[in-house]
Amino acid sequence: MELNQYDIVLVNLNPTIGTEIKKTRPCIIISPDEMNKHLRTIVIAPMTTSSKNYPTRIEINHNNKKGWIVIDQIRTVDKQRIIKVLGTMTISEIKEVKLVLKETFVD
Repeated sequence: MELNQYDIVLVNLNPTIGTEIKKTRPCIIISPDEMNKHLRTIVIAPMTTSSKNYPTRIEINHNNKKGWIVIDQIRTVDKQRIIKVLGTMTISEIKEVKLVLKETFVD
């Protein structure tokens, strides 16, 4: 299975501890393609359908559902956790993710 940055993938996030986002859910791939090609792990940001309006949450419409990409819960997972690729993000969604990543982790 080819995994690309900004793909939306279905990931089994269990087991988790505390307030980590759990269950099998859609996530976006944050790690760049070069890493995705050569490493057995990928960096993902989970998605949720219930969220408060935090600066680290990006609203997204996927599969005709309103949801949020949860940048404050980025994690690295083994590729074995990925069940399937669900789709890819739009150009405007990618721009928003890049902006929030930069504001959160760079500036």
